Amino acid sequence: MTNVLVIGSGAREHAIAATMLKSPQVTNVYCAPGNPGMKKDNIQIVDIDEMDFPNLVEFAKEHLVDLTFVGPEVPLSKGIVDAFIAARLRVFGPDESAARLESDKTFAKGFMARNNIPTAQFKTFTTFDDAEKYAESLSLPLVVKENGLAAGKGVTIVKDSADLAATIQHALDKAGEILIEEFLEGEEFSLMLFVGGDKKVIFPISQDHKKIYEGETGPNTGGMGAYSPVPHITQDVLDATVQKIVNPTMAGLAKEDLEFAGIIYIGCMLTKQGPKVIEYNLRLGDPETQVLLPQLKSDFYQMTSDLIDHQMPKVEWQEGEFYLGVVVSAPGYPTSPKQHIALPDDLPRNIFYAGVTEEDGKLYSSGGRIFTLYNHASTLECAQAKVYAELSRLDLSGFYYRKDIGFRDL
Repeated sequence: MTNVLVIGSGAREHAIAATMLKSPQVTNVYCAPGNPGMKKDNIQIVDIDEMDFPNLVEFAKEHLVDLTFVGPEVPLSKGIVDAFIAARLRVFGPDESAARLESDKTFAKGFMARNNIPTAQFKTFTTFDDAEKYAESLSLPLVVKENGLAAGKGVTIVKDSADLAATIQHALDKAGEILIEEFLEGEEFSLMLFVGGDKKVIFPISQDHKKIYEGETGPNTGGMGAYSPVPHITQDVLDATVQKIVNPTMAGLAKEDLEFAGIIYIGCMLTKQGPKVIEYNLRLGDPETQVLLPQLKSDFYQMTSDLIDHQMPKVEWQEGEFYLGVVVSAPGYPTSPKQHIALPDDLPRNIFYAGVTEEDGKLYSSGGRIFTLYNHASTLECAQAKVYAELSRLDLSGFYYRKDIGFRDL
């Protein structure tokens, strides 16, 4: 009998927990704090906040939890893994020191520079005048990034000089420190690694759709949909990414005493000069997870456990199928999502839930992204058609979703 605890409450954590339950070794999967939509998959939700480290540790001890998997970036950045390790509990995720590769963009850029990992040129600023002066010396478009965690929303591409000053001031007001970067032109893709010391498992390539509107327009969100694999990111591109980015990243972690058992999610841009790093994340992506984990044929619990022990796991992926997921969100997302909208009663099983609450057995929206509906088929076009056919059969008039997920390969 094996017990697993997943930390977090979103669709990513729903996918992690549901995949853990597929393992023949796993008896119980708890999710703290979870969401009530997870109960449809026999996941046991636990009313403990993801930042309440002492009570999470105590729960893991009392319920004989064999492995804890941390989903979100905020508890990772605040040292949840350190707390579990100090309590001699098995946990999957980076410690606070390594998590700086996501939580501190200046630190991450310095790491890339020290280890010769290709990325955009940049400078860091804490004052408006210096930032504006540097930005005016660059050609447009350019990128303004808030330093720190911003749930995928702290990046602005400035295309018009008339918008520059206001964008810099707004970012400084929010974050206190910003990065101004050259704009990388090319195709974005997500490469996720599960690592354990010097051992690594490379996941299939996926592509996220960050913008709120069709055709990748409008403000950034946490992600409106994803698909995997990505046909136009060829094996040659993957090989180059491993050689120029993945291997130097792993070597840099070892050299700087930052090795851990957890996830490295590399946001990549395929430029004319080859692949470059946009940023590191030290957790699985959302919504990419919802189309990646269903592709795993081997035992997810065993893979994760092996990597904690710094052993190379045996991993098997499905072949020949494309997975596509569409995020259904509340109107007004990402700035001011409308709350407490009743979800349809006839939702299918192929859904990972996120921002939902339950009243009298019925689900209501309680956040920005409400759920991800995913499906698969032998072609990307068929996978897309299946997902949108299912969505069209549901009464989602009170919600919003993009109609073009997967468009870059179609």
